[in-house]
Amino acid sequence: MLKANFNKIMRLFLYIRMKRLDKIRNEGVALQHTILSDFMERAEHTSYGNKFGFKNISDYETFKRNVPIVTYEELQPYIRRMMLGEADVLWPGKVKWFAKSSGTTSDKSKYLPITDEFYMNNLISSSWDTSTIMYDLMPDCNSFQGKNLTMCGSLSKLSEFPDAVIGDVSAIMFDRMPAVGKPFMAPDKEIALMPNWDEKIAKMSKQLLHEDIVLFGGVPTWTIVLFERMLEETGFDNMLEIWPNVSTYIHGGVGFEPYKKIFEKYIPKDDFHYLEAYNASEGFFAVQDSSNPANGMLLLTNNEIFYEFLPIDDVDHNHENTVPLEGVIAGKNYAIVISTSSGLWRYMPGDTVKFTSTKPYRLKVTGRTKHFINVFGEEVMISNTDQALKMACEEFGCIVSEYTVGPRFLEGNKKGGHEWMIEFEKPPIDIKIFEIKLDQYLQSVNSDYEAKRYMDIALDNLKVNILPRGTFVKWLQSKGKSGGQHKVPRLSNSRQYIEEIGKLVGV
Repeated sequence: MLKANFNKIMRLFLYIRMKRLDKIRNEGVALQHTILSDFMERAEHTSYGNKFGFKNISDYETFKRNVPIVTYEELQPYIRRMMLGEADVLWPGKVKWFAKSSGTTSDKSKYLPITDEFYMNNLISSSWDTSTIMYDLMPDCNSFQGKNLTMCGSLSKLSEFPDAVIGDVSAIMFDRMPAVGKPFMAPDKEIALMPNWDEKIAKMSKQLLHEDIVLFGGVPTWTIVLFERMLEETGFDNMLEIWPNVSTYIHGGVGFEPYKKIFEKYIPKDDFHYLEAYNASEGFFAVQDSSNPANGMLLLTNNEIFYEFLPIDDVDHNHENTVPLEGVIAGKNYAIVISTSSGLWRYMPGDTVKFTSTKPYRLKVTGRTKHFINVFGEEVMISNTDQALKMACEEFGCIVSEYTVGPRFLEGNKKGGHEWMIEFEKPPIDIKIFEIKLDQYLQSVNSDYEAKRYMDIALDNLKVNILPRGTFVKWLQSKGKSGGQHKVPRLSNSRQYIEEIGKLVGV
């Protein structure tokens, strides 16, 4: 009864908070210009602000002209100074917390500053925005009546930077969780922040059997590993036998379409809710605010980030074509560029997005600037392969756990093509027919690929390798990439992933 009453109180609080979301929907451009002006004033006396003349920047065009777009490598010397304890480098004051992001394509860790301002006004505020949207969309929402499961990483110290705390952004949020949220989180802090994922999954599995989980979030790959462990230990058929009140899954980080069927198997509940969030080590950017996921995610324009968008064709050579929010065109692919109150100035996180609408500003993540296939001029994006795979699986009644795609290069008289490595939960009966139909569906969603496949003149039909279950998890572990921060790369212009995975399983 006490929990139910508290849930009602939180529902009322979040109802009042909807005014903030309405402002984001209706005044996105104005909010963005206010943020840019505020940033220039607050950071003008930092090392970076002095170097690029923040005090003389009063509008977007001057900002764009004076401040360069940068990669992590260009910001790294400044971030290192912050990690050594220097104040007023990229943002006023000293910074203690740093989000660790290795990415799937590199073994080298990136350390991204998390200032107190950014923690409260982006990470925490965006989490409240997500709760507000949930309670608006879902009349039966009960996330403050039971426990919320978070698959987070761990925290650590580096001897070189004794004053800095380093970890996945999910671990930083869990460790610094406001008091009001702590009673509703699971597992307990000791288990949640364990660095060894094999041990963590084992302990989580036992503890979570006795928790009333109503909501869970995390990257699908590692959530599936936990579910499989719990079902194996209990002998139950699905997660509803363990968590009868579970109602919502907040997912993000990768396209969800390939996982939808497998999650419906784990949670066979008609009124179960899936909500997409766009959060990364660099910040929390957007969240689905409509019951129809096809509408995209609402860009959170008042959460300590100034956004710019660079047409995808200009990523490698022409940074002058960036546009602010009011300059975007729906349906066009952009690389996202951010400036934040953590001191990431005109930084490219590496994601590509496409706006589904501009009133309000909603978008979808279409891929990564380095995760695509364009070896033969086909310009295939992750959103294309996700969609084609979904269509093929629906026709053949199969379920995919994970996949990655790479090129098959021209060799002698053999034409090139695409090679898929797929881990099925439920494979197709005839893989050869599946290959043909998957190829046709990919052509239907990408005209450049269709042109290259015409009459088999330029490219051969794609090839699919079926992998044993658990292959991708083993591959990630072999690269020291266990845990929710690490994702399977979908597409690559090289054969590195294809060959590493093939060697692991003898394909």
